[in-house]
Amino acid sequence: MKKYYYDLHIHSCLSPCGNDDSTPDSIAGMGELNGLDIMALTDHNTCKNCPAFFEAAKRHNILAVAGMELTTSEDIHMVCLFPDLKSAMAFGEEIEKRIFKVPNRIDIFGNQLICDSEDNVIGNEDYLLSNATNVSLEEAPNLVEKFGGICYPAHIDRESNGVIAILGVFPKEEGFCCAEVHNSDKLNDFAEKSGLAVNKLVVSSDAHNLWDIKEQQEFFYMNEIPEGCDNAGEYVISFLKEQL
Repeated sequence: MKKYYYDLHIHSCLSPCGNDDSTPDSIAGMGELNGLDIMALTDHNTCKNCPAFFEAAKRHNILAVAGMELTTSEDIHMVCLFPDLKSAMAFGEEIEKRIFKVPNRIDIFGNQLICDSEDNVIGNEDYLLSNATNVSLEEAPNLVEKFGGICYPAHIDRESNGVIAILGVFPKEEGFCCAEVHNSDKLNDFAEKSGLAVNKLVVSSDAHNLWDIKEQQEFFYMNEIPEGCDNAGEYVISFLKEQL
């Protein structure tokens, strides 16, 4: 078993609320400076900056996981993680068909920049990515699983888009193997509210700025992952499902 420092919820400049400086290479570089081992890129309802992040992560000795922060039809945020880049991109194509398309207002919501691995801007997403999709909370786990992934409620300790704040209770009937807490000081409180054991709560940054990215704080003891592998997500998903 090996100790891995992680941050599994990070936004890039593609998320409308993400800072334009949060480019794929800069995110991976910050992770390296902070001593992280595993990082997941989880932009709102898209995976289009994940290819660049995977390339950049290899240069910075980071194990990259392709992910997404999905907005359900109830306006609940879900962290979705995938075993590899191909699976994530296929899921992204599915969600692109199912998001309610409203043109992005850059002056209100900010840019949505698609980059290459050297942080050159190669495109811009025209539709607002933080909008809701027509994927319900009930449907989300099975849909993500069809693409080999796992999903769980994001930042359940927050009022904004948190599952407990919106539903009033944690949906135990959905059978989520874990949930995310943003503030580690609230672990015990939200373990009780969710009915999950403390060790079933993942703590991640939900970083929208480079300075929000975790340092060496949260960690897993996992089976060793080969350096530079392209399917680190498979190891993380297996751990979350079976060992937490």
